[in-house]
Amino acid sequence: MSAIVLIPARFGSVRFPGKPLQHILGRPMIQHVYERACRSKGIRDVFVATDDNRVYDAVRTFGGKVLMTSGSHKSGTDRIAEAVERLEETGYPLGEDEVIINVQGDEPLIDPILIEDLAFIMTVGIVSMATLAKRIEDNPEIGDPNVVKVVFDRNMDALYFSRSPIPYQRNEAVYYKHIGIYAYRRDFLRLFTTLPQGLLEKAEGLEQLRALEHGYKIRVVLTGLDTIGVDTPEDIQKVENWIRNSSS
Repeated sequence: MSAIVLIPARFGSVRFPGKPLQHILGRPMIQHVYERACRSKGIRDVFVATDDNRVYDAVRTFGGKVLMTSGSHKSGTDRIAEAVERLEETGYPLGEDEVIINVQGDEPLIDPILIEDLAFIMTVGIVSMATLAKRIEDNPEIGDPNVVKVVFDRNMDALYFSRSPIPYQRNEAVYYKHIGIYAYRRDFLRLFTTLPQGLLEKAEGLEQLRALEHGYKIRVVLTGLDTIGVDTPEDIQKVENWIRNSSS
């Protein structure tokens, strides 16, 4: 089994237009994400999938691989599914068992080990889709709608994802933060794009709920590593501070 990384990067974000090209310490955010993904062991290729010529040109400028996709996609998963089709049209070798890892374009601090962990779990048993979660230790994150929470069963398969605190804290509760990186087998990724959006996906604005609403399992991998996603312009400063502190 082999794995490739695809990074969906949409320019027209509603909350933060032009987000992939926002500079972090002098380099566009998408470059930080791309270069960190390239450090992952066991990954044979990394591509950016975008719908905007400005992002396309920026990736080419720093020497990255990039694919142009439609601007009509409802989620990043739909975008990378088209990117995979485009790769296949060019003769790029992709088997049905190929692992496709979706790394969000707003994760400039993504640790390569997280990507490696997802690639590994896809080799253990029959797993069609997997993602990551970390126990929340910072209480303000529990009520932050930008921090997605996840609950899972004893087999580590996701039960639900929400922007609200789950479970309800009637007694002592443990909360887990969803880290929005996904791994899919090639055949399941193709199937995913044929599924209609459900009410839960639309209500929460979380594409992974589409799989759960249609009865498919998502394996959850726990990690002790954290990351800082960029949801708002204010998050840029947080990321820059983290990089400066980690380098000192």
